[in-house]
Amino acid sequence: MPSLRSPGRRVVLMIAAAVTLVTSSLAVMPASAADTLLSQGKTVTASSAENVAFPASAAVDGDAGTRWSSAFADPQWIQVDLGATATITQVSLKWETAYGRAFEIQTSPNGTTWTPIYSTTTGTGGDQTLAVNGSGRYVRMYGTQRSTQYGYSLWEFQVYGTIGSTGPDPDPGALKLLSYGRPGAASSSQHDGNCWECTPARAFDRDPASRWATSSTTGWVDPAWISVDLGATAQIKKVVLQWDPAYAKAFEIQVSANGTTWTPIYSTTTGTGFKQTLNVDGTGRYVRMYGTQRATPYGYSLWEFQVWGTGGAPITPPPLPPDPANPPRLVWSDEFNGAAGTRPDAAKWTQDPGTGPNNELEYYNPNNTAMDGNGNLAITARQEATPGSACPGGTCQYTSGRINTGGKFTFTYGRVEARVKVPKGNGLWPAFWMMGADFLTGRPWPYNGEIDILEVLGKDVKTAYSTVHAPAYNGGGGVGSPYTLPTGADFSDDFHVWAANWDSKGIVYTLDGRTVFTISKDQVEATRGPWVFDHPFYIILNLAVGGDWPGPPDASTGFPKQMLVDYVRVYQ
Repeated sequence: MPSLRSPGRRVVLMIAAAVTLVTSSLAVMPASAADTLLSQGKTVTASSAENVAFPASAAVDGDAGTRWSSAFADPQWIQVDLGATATITQVSLKWETAYGRAFEIQTSPNGTTWTPIYSTTTGTGGDQTLAVNGSGRYVRMYGTQRSTQYGYSLWEFQVYGTIGSTGPDPDPGALKLLSYGRPGAASSSQHDGNCWECTPARAFDRDPASRWATSSTTGWVDPAWISVDLGATAQIKKVVLQWDPAYAKAFEIQVSANGTTWTPIYSTTTGTGFKQTLNVDGTGRYVRMYGTQRATPYGYSLWEFQVWGTGGAPITPPPLPPDPANPPRLVWSDEFNGAAGTRPDAAKWTQDPGTGPNNELEYYNPNNTAMDGNGNLAITARQEATPGSACPGGTCQYTSGRINTGGKFTFTYGRVEARVKVPKGNGLWPAFWMMGADFLTGRPWPYNGEIDILEVLGKDVKTAYSTVHAPAYNGGGGVGSPYTLPTGADFSDDFHVWAANWDSKGIVYTLDGRTVFTISKDQVEATRGPWVFDHPFYIILNLAVGGDWPGPPDASTGFPKQMLVDYVRVYQ
């Protein structure tokens, strides 16, 4: 739950939007002529088989009249060993009536560690042809929610791609990021309330939350350009452009020995925006993007302009954070086992006053967060006025609690989980979430990034939400998904474990160990905008009252209400 969440947040809550944003780049298409059916006749295994008549091997035998069928439970999987590392470009699933409503396509180099390359919670069954982008020797369908009371059943599980290729770069280890920290120039730059100091340097700082834009007063014209001085002659092999919505429909990538005479090494009139990775071949000290046709009435704007190759005078960027260990280890926790009435551990938690967003109606009082004596933290919402406070309509008529680990504990990547029992009642809004730690040092929301792990509305305790917010997708446009319990029960009936498994590839959200939503970094960058979640975050727990999304409490709410937290744990 953000401290600066914009109104209209409820738009995020549509499952269709969530699935579209993660899979919109995975359009249905035939395999290209260069792609090969890799899976037929290969070794295949599965989590189970309904009986001996429906073995896993039947899904890769090329016979449309035989099928694999699993046990009648979640989760279930089927995986194929391609025999060697391959670049995976397409997966075809020919479902029997017992199909997967929620499932992932995953790849692995070893059959043990898996990376999702496709995820959905609204599977349609029938014949599904998924265009994907991944690499691995093993590919599996990992089902987390059946569409029927039966199991998962596939007539055919077909994997297409090419053996022996691991990506677009023939030798990616030899390529270096040449543009980081190098001086840039541009036809113009924006500097106003909408884009503060959006200079060329912002495109070369490897900071996905800062950007260059052409001037709003003189630069919303064609042509326009941005260039970088690599410091010495370089062999240019790859250019990565992460566009703002103000992108180029027609542009060239050009190189120059002197910054004056330019040679194009890439040209298009059908630019797509978002993230474009261009494999090029050129030589020069200077590289520029030369835009000749804008895609919108606005100018040109890039979050990132990266030049990769050899030579030049590269500045070594700061190292990227390491992924969590496998298996991860516990690095931080609070079990909330204090005596009844004791406050949260001050060495771990700070009382958070909030910022009064979203027309919420509570005043956060430290007295409203305390141990209940039964091994839980109780965050209590009460109906009581707080003289001197200000809420929509006047003095705040409700109090509640909010605590965070800012200044005490921050971390990058890992598994963060909490066991929580949420309250029921109109106007209540319990949340377990994280904010980018640079918010505490002045970077405003949403540029710092926000990761929501648990949000439930007291007026609908059958539905929970997990969402991320960034500059290009926030408020009502955040990347997220609603989900329910398999039995359709109320979340308020019992404790449940919400977790975010977060690494350099994205975030996998789980509920009680069951995957409910997966966000892929690559897919978000290709369909929504830059990924701003590769830096330290801190944890927040709170129970809001009222606001634009949950609506106001009423006579049926029945104060006081409590959000109970059994524990919070972080593994890395």
